[in-house]
Amino acid sequence: MKLVVKKLKKSFATKEVLKDINFEFEKGKIYGLLGRNGAGKTTFFNCLNEDLEIDFGEFYLENKNVKSSIRPEDIGYVLSTPNVPEFLTGREFLKFFIEINKDRIKKDKTIDEYFDFMQIEKEDRDKLMKDYSHGMKNKMQMLVNIIASPNILLLDEPLTSFDVVAQEEMKQMFKDIKKDHIIIFSTHIMELALDLCDEIVVLNKGVLKQITKGNLNSQSFKDKIIEALKE
Repeated sequence: MKLVVKKLKKSFATKEVLKDINFEFEKGKIYGLLGRNGAGKTTFFNCLNEDLEIDFGEFYLENKNVKSSIRPEDIGYVLSTPNVPEFLTGREFLKFFIEINKDRIKKDKTIDEYFDFMQIEKEDRDKLMKDYSHGMKNKMQMLVNIIASPNILLLDEPLTSFDVVAQEEMKQMFKDIKKDHIIIFSTHIMELALDLCDEIVVLNKGVLKQITKGNLNSQSFKDKIIEALKE
């Protein structure tokens, strides 16, 4: 399965943010989406999630040469600023989410097993989420998207609020689940993208460009990325 994007364009007034996006994202890989501040990474995600109406182009899923439109349940979108119902406890939120999505969720774990999977401590599971840290809220947002198991996971700066230990746990978790998803990981931190991602794509001046993969840790490869961002 792959996500195919063709000739995608999006402007705001006279500012052309996405000029001509053409790319194929394959299942089983983590794509690191790099771009400078204001390059349009979040706009690109909002277009794919249909939070924004595109000006031109198309995007769809393709499986064994069969095209299909992207449904809301095909996409999980983890925002850089987590949005969770703070009047619920973590446990109440998970129960509610699973209940309202029971017809499309394969529930193969208990609530506490889901908490264990996301490394959420027992003493935090029954706290109101208004008392959660930014990182804890981000974990809950990430967890419900993983439970829903969408074909596409859009991750917009998902690790910036985590401490070093939690970052390493989340990176390993993404590697463990990537075989079942198309994962696009937006970040402005090059080292993080190089450590986690299978492929690197750069969004610059409205165009998406793949950087040919070599030795991810080589200085020459890093220099290629910097040059692509500066062009």
